[in-house]
Amino acid sequence: MIYGTAMLAGVAGFIGAAAPLAHGQRLPDTVKPQHYALTLTPDLKAATFSGKETIDVTLAQPASDIVLNAAQITFEKVTITAGGKTQTAQVTEDKARQQATFTVPNQLPAGKATLHIDYTGILNGQLRGFYLSKTAKRNYAVTQFEPTDARRAFPSFDEPAMKATFATTLIVDKGDTAISNTNVIADKPGPGAGKHTVKFATTPKMSTYLVAFLVGDFQCQSGSSDGVPIRACATPDKVQMTGYALHAAEFFLHYYDTYFGIKYPMPKLDMIAIPDFEAGAMENFGAITYRETALLVDPKTASIGAKKLVAVDVAHEMAHQWFGDMVTMQWWNNLWLNEGFATWMESKAVNAWKPNWNISQDDALSMDGVLNYDAGKITRAIRAKADTPGEINEMFDGITYQKGGAVLGMTENYETPEVFRQGVHKYLSAHIYGNATAEDFWNAQTAVSGKPIDKVMDSFIGQAGVPLLKFSAPAGGKTTASQRRFYITPSVPSGSQTWTVPVCFKTGPGANETPKCELLSSAQQSMAVPAGGLFYANANDKGYYRTEYAPADYNKILDGIETQLTASERIGFAGNIWALMRSGRGSIGDYMNLVAALRNDNSYGVIRELAGALMSVDERIATPEERTRLAAWIRKQFGPAYERVKTPGPNDTPDTIQLRASLFGILGELGKDPQVIAQAREITNQYLENPASVDPTMVRPAGFIATANGDAALFDKLQKVSQTTNNPDEKTMTLYALATFHNPALLRRALDYATSGQVRNQDSIIFMIVALRSRDTRDIAWQYIQQNWPRVKSQITTMMGGYLVGSTGSFCSDSKAQEVQSFFSTHPVPASQNALKRAEDEIHDCVAFRSAQQPKLASWMDQQHLTAQ
Repeated sequence: MIYGTAMLAGVAGFIGAAAPLAHGQRLPDTVKPQHYALTLTPDLKAATFSGKETIDVTLAQPASDIVLNAAQITFEKVTITAGGKTQTAQVTEDKARQQATFTVPNQLPAGKATLHIDYTGILNGQLRGFYLSKTAKRNYAVTQFEPTDARRAFPSFDEPAMKATFATTLIVDKGDTAISNTNVIADKPGPGAGKHTVKFATTPKMSTYLVAFLVGDFQCQSGSSDGVPIRACATPDKVQMTGYALHAAEFFLHYYDTYFGIKYPMPKLDMIAIPDFEAGAMENFGAITYRETALLVDPKTASIGAKKLVAVDVAHEMAHQWFGDMVTMQWWNNLWLNEGFATWMESKAVNAWKPNWNISQDDALSMDGVLNYDAGKITRAIRAKADTPGEINEMFDGITYQKGGAVLGMTENYETPEVFRQGVHKYLSAHIYGNATAEDFWNAQTAVSGKPIDKVMDSFIGQAGVPLLKFSAPAGGKTTASQRRFYITPSVPSGSQTWTVPVCFKTGPGANETPKCELLSSAQQSMAVPAGGLFYANANDKGYYRTEYAPADYNKILDGIETQLTASERIGFAGNIWALMRSGRGSIGDYMNLVAALRNDNSYGVIRELAGALMSVDERIATPEERTRLAAWIRKQFGPAYERVKTPGPNDTPDTIQLRASLFGILGELGKDPQVIAQAREITNQYLENPASVDPTMVRPAGFIATANGDAALFDKLQKVSQTTNNPDEKTMTLYALATFHNPALLRRALDYATSGQVRNQDSIIFMIVALRSRDTRDIAWQYIQQNWPRVKSQITTMMGGYLVGSTGSFCSDSKAQEVQSFFSTHPVPASQNALKRAEDEIHDCVAFRSAQQPKLASWMDQQHLTAQ
């Protein structure tokens, strides 16, 4: 499952809105499901459904009670057949634990039994379980069961290890399409006029959270790969935008068949875009569901970023079909086995499909972000306690996804890609259609590689935080390396914990070199380094650690940064220096000098890395007068670089196109360049008149520059497009642009609109997060949230509350920290406690950061003789 990471990167955890529940909610292990037969009849107008269900189970011992999960279910009749006798069961519900107990008068014998359940439920509006999705024309019935919401659609043993087979039948309106995990094996009229009954093939053994069913007038484009039928589906008005994702899926299925050495395990693959969908996408076995922006794209008007988003999301969810669906984690504390792996795997597949996208640069940016996140005081281990639905929902965060993926990438870099692939194959082959643990995975890698992968992965999976590796100047082919825990805040002393760290040294300047790797397994040890060449201890930017070098070695790296380091390594190096400075191991002036040294870099990812740091200087350190001086410096540094790529050419690579947009954004948003601002207005107006008339990749930065300086006329145009366009990418881009107007009256108008009910809940909270993130809009946004809390609260969906709370971490004063804590103490958002703690911590960190570095910034500016001109 993906949760809109492109829009929400760096926001503290994905926090569920489930009510606080008691510990120990696991079901008894004495009853195991074997097969479900489900017949569901949704009423899309009444927003209800009825269900008839049989569950074949096996009892390990005699029992009078059977406990399973159920929520928002009304039981009409329950019987249990065992030992040739059928008994009517009494149903006792524990709503707090989301469980139901079926009790029969006479004890059931050990062995096989069958539960027969008649029930009704609601098609809720909370974007979870079996729920309603709406367009202007009609309603749709769709599902989202991960992690613990299958129980809202059918009573079930709703735990990932309780795998069973499923035979689903849907009774739907005559004109509607029904989609489920497997292929249709029968479609007959009735029962009654205006209905038809759609029966699907029985699935392989699978977990309840991967079941899916969708009902509506969906239309699809069809293709195939390796003999497997593939469809990409959407509402009728958007089906023409499914082709790009379909072509991607055709490539990825063959790629994964080859990589895993195991054929795609289902008879078909459907991908369905849903109008109301909280997550980015969901890997339901054979029936993947998506937010519309994650599947639908018009290649003629889409930016490279929009195409990447679709490709990455499709690759991510398809990787799950093997790693997560076919082989599933035993319990939610090992969610990283699913999500970390899919995060790591998505880049391999996308790079194979579109090598000129240089996706490794995006990986390096992601790595830098999660290293900073994990270096805070409030973090957690990848494998953590997750017993209740609220705790399970909290696992869907950057630690599970980005850190989990990064640790896998580091391990692959150490083993070599082919050996790692063999370990993946061994692991999957041993657990097909079953469940597995982290130990199962790393033991397979250890056996195949002959290296202590178990020790490496255990140290990174079981411990929170980031190692800081310090290297002495090499002498006699050796360096002394030491490690300790790295904190990004100077006030927190470095921890003494240690990891088993694969340290990979560069052996040459190329991107395809084979690094020399050695394990650092103690607090301090001597390590051999390659002879000759640049001494650099993070080859390919795959190490999940920060590094500190002797001054002379740092200077050598800086001297050879453009010729000896790859683009990914330059991103990692720049991010590393920024993090060291944040931790008190450097000065903001030294970092600004690094920015000057890299200002002409030809890789978009490097410029994006620098832009993020400069944004932090502008947002978190500089005084109003210093912001003006900083803008002048930015214009001087990056203006010539932009002039070199300003004019589009027929042979522009994706790198050049994205570089142009990144430089444009720096000059307009941070440099306040009058010519760029004027060009941004021109591009934005042209786009609003005719989206195909401008470079799509320039539209987003141009729009945000234009809105910062925008008036009511521009606001009206953007709002109209967001309300009328059929293109999901255009709709969200123009919608979120409304949240970036600096004009206070227009920003308040935008916030009124976002909470009016005219904007989908899935977008409304993101809209407010966008406004909270900027120094120029956050005060008004925060004031609005406090003054209009009932309106805002009504927009919060299952997993977005924690995002909203976490976004208040963008403030930078002790008074705001107290204000945020006070407000959410009296206006609690369910299960957002960790997000609130992290937000408070981030605010205090910012205060310390500003206090330490603002005088140094002023001194550096004076040394540079910077003025506001």
